[in-house]
Amino acid sequence: MIDPQIEESWKKELWDEFQKPYFLEIKEVLQKERSEWKIIYPEWKNIFNAYNSTPFDKVKVVLLWQDPYHQPWQAHWLCFSVQPGVKFPPSLQNIFKELESDLWIKQPKSWCLQKRANQWVFMLNSSLTVRQSEPMSHSKIGWEKFTDATIKHLSDKKDWLIFVLWWGFAWTKKTLIDKSRHYVLEAAHPSPLSAYRWFFGCKHFSKINEILRKEWKEEINWDLD
Repeated sequence: MIDPQIEESWKKELWDEFQKPYFLEIKEVLQKERSEWKIIYPEWKNIFNAYNSTPFDKVKVVLLWQDPYHQPWQAHWLCFSVQPGVKFPPSLQNIFKELESDLWIKQPKSWCLQKRANQWVFMLNSSLTVRQSEPMSHSKIGWEKFTDATIKHLSDKKDWLIFVLWWGFAWTKKTLIDKSRHYVLEAAHPSPLSAYRWFFGCKHFSKINEILRKEWKEEINWDLD
């Protein structure tokens, strides 16, 4: 039996997934790579912190991405987020450019998104770990089964969530979402390669708050300062 250190409401929802063979295989791969002195991000103790930061019972908005940043000091347990003091990645810079254009909120001093998680924005990477300097290096070890199950549980057990899907990879997750019960916002990836195609001008931040008002839920304060 596997008993991960994860927030209790998530543990209850995902307990069956933790007992499946694929999850044991994930654990074995990570332990093997650690024994070979491979550097894995985020730190071992932080792998489930997206879940620990935003309990299942509290989720209002779901933001999806592929895997954590893969360079030293960048990797964070929340998708798109970087730790305080880290140089801002281009995609995150473009996210804040769109936020400033949409809601006139100036770019923050620190781009750690923990404050968003505390307001119940669940920021999930499809793979929860990555090897240093090897993007998508853990995309085939089983994480996607686990995070797909996460999305499906959110869709099946909750109502009127807002799923934010940026880029083609995130769009593939639409099949897991009951669109008769939830809102889905789509745009291009905020990367410099695609932001000007269909990310800038999407106004997702104001649209999210508009939906939350409609559903009588507290709006997100997007200002990190």
